[in-house]
Amino acid sequence: MTTTPLPLGAALDAARMGPIHRRIWLLAGLGILLDGFDFFIIGVANPLIAKDFGLDAAEKGLVSAAAIVGAIVGAGLLGPLGDKLGRARLFRFDLWLFVVFSVLCVFAWDEWSLIAFRFLLGVAIGLDYPIAAAYLAEVLPQKARGRWLVGAFSLQAAGILLGAVVGVLILLALPEVNSWRLMLGFGAIPALIIIWLRRGTPESPRWLAAHGREDEAVAITEQLCAGQPVVVTDDDRGGFEAPPEGLRALVQPKLFGRELRRRTALTAIPWFLMDIATYGVGIFTPTLLAAMALAGPDASFIADDIASTKGTAVLDVFLVFGFLTAVFLVDRVGRIPLQLTGFALMALALGILSLADGLPGGGEDHLALVFLGFAVFNFFMNAGPNATTYALPAEVFPEEVRAAGHGFAAACAKFGAALGVFLFPILQDDLGTSTLLAVIAGLCLVGLIVTAALRIEPKGRSLNEISGREAAELLPHPVPP
Repeated sequence: MTTTPLPLGAALDAARMGPIHRRIWLLAGLGILLDGFDFFIIGVANPLIAKDFGLDAAEKGLVSAAAIVGAIVGAGLLGPLGDKLGRARLFRFDLWLFVVFSVLCVFAWDEWSLIAFRFLLGVAIGLDYPIAAAYLAEVLPQKARGRWLVGAFSLQAAGILLGAVVGVLILLALPEVNSWRLMLGFGAIPALIIIWLRRGTPESPRWLAAHGREDEAVAITEQLCAGQPVVVTDDDRGGFEAPPEGLRALVQPKLFGRELRRRTALTAIPWFLMDIATYGVGIFTPTLLAAMALAGPDASFIADDIASTKGTAVLDVFLVFGFLTAVFLVDRVGRIPLQLTGFALMALALGILSLADGLPGGGEDHLALVFLGFAVFNFFMNAGPNATTYALPAEVFPEEVRAAGHGFAAACAKFGAALGVFLFPILQDDLGTSTLLAVIAGLCLVGLIVTAALRIEPKGRSLNEISGREAAELLPHPVPP
């Protein structure tokens, strides 16, 4: 630390990780934990809901996709409000929606009321994505930014494991078809805890500086930087322009202008493709396991759901290992190499699962291949694109559109997730499991190609540098006109 004032952005980049950084990191990551919980628990609950309400494949897909469609609205349409109103203000209140509609899901009287409540719950999840990501990117030190961003998103795996534990315990304690109501309602409990913990969260100093609230920006920055004197410069003010609101946010010209369109495509397209695979395969992992390996001819419906849920919980350990690997490597090898490797190995894993299902006897006679395929898929998904697609849009967009850019990318991702979840059971019936898994493997390869063609690597760059106008100069190859 020096007594000479440093520019606000430079001071934030050069700071050491301290207790305030870690608290902000945890509070942001806990919102992602809720997404992981909801991601898993609907997969466990879905077979029970389908039996309780007598759903066909299309209705089952709608129930699974409802929260994801809501997340498109939350991230894409409401996310830009974080650029207008501030990160911390929305950060503190968006989870109240999650609480209210988690509770209402318990009392859903038919599939359409459940779909409506799940949609509105998804709005809260989607809104938390761009707000938390923009907030973290703006306060984390440069050297730690990648691994702490990925670390926050890795709490999704903790949420998935929480969902697995809750799902198994509820099924064992209440082996009834309507136990799905307790599963969906349980999410309100961790959400209330997170709301309480988020009280008093400080605003992002970069956002404050860009909005003329320089005294507040300086005070918060000096807290984050252990008393280092700072001064707001023209670079910190950033020439802020108010973002558009509502539907205009999704077609914001600046995101598709010459300066930003490469970054918009890089962050949105691979995340879209990745979430088709992640949500399509992930939510239906219990169903796939039951169909491919764990279903017995004499097993009851509830016994099948318990067995497949337990099997999924074991395989979800590889999600945690994948995230730990990403945290360790992201600032060493970079975001793009991890994303490329992850897409390649996800495609290989899905190919293994497709092969296992297509061999004589199916997955039940080739359990080793089934286990290997799911383990490799889970590990490299989280060691690669499931981590990096969250981090990249938080880093490559400038402050004035950071939440809007991340929100657009997240909305595209959730659109891919909705397609995967809605179409997966329909296409599984029409094409068969083996063919469907091969198709999703091909989408992973497309994600690899797009990443390689559009890559921008933030590793080792300050936030102002990588998100500024000079970012195009950091590309490894010239951009064709």
